[in-house]
Amino acid sequence: MLMMPFFFPGYLLGSIPFGLLLTQLAGLGDIRAIGSGNIGATNVLRTGRKGLAAATLLLDGLKGAVAVLIFLVLGPPGAEYWAGFGAVIGHLFPVWLGFKGGKGVATSYGVLIAIAWPVGLAAGAIWIVVAAVWRMSSLASLVSFVVAPLLALALADGRVVVLSAAIAVLVIARHHENIRRLLSGTEPRIGR
Repeated sequence: MLMMPFFFPGYLLGSIPFGLLLTQLAGLGDIRAIGSGNIGATNVLRTGRKGLAAATLLLDGLKGAVAVLIFLVLGPPGAEYWAGFGAVIGHLFPVWLGFKGGKGVATSYGVLIAIAWPVGLAAGAIWIVVAAVWRMSSLASLVSFVVAPLLALALADGRVVVLSAAIAVLVIARHHENIRRLLSGTEPRIGR
């Protein structure tokens, strides 16, 4: 538990709600009152502002990567894992929004790319393929994070396997409503 203090700076970075901030700065109001009510890039895309959605995706990914990279450079060995996990938890449960955040997808990709880039890029490539074929962001996210621990097993070490498995559990849990809609055939497709 000596590494636990590195979780908290990661958490604070991860808890920055870029989707909410960007839509408010653009004069679109509170993103939580639009579409799914989520603060992530997919819901920002529902505003019709592709540039804002891309900026949200980039910034949410960067906050995960920055949390890892800061402690990879400045912390003791292993601190980067706690900081990255903290960033994901911060995005999912931000203190500033009453612990009601996003689904953690972009932030988790940022963490995985920074900690083991082959795993993060491969998981991201799976997202792109699934999204291109089935046109469902949630399905692409679920498939890529279910596969991420297997990718880590093949491309990285045991610590990355554990981290990617923990992230996968969180991302899947946050997609519980999407899973219900996928099973019932009512999940919206990208662009609709």
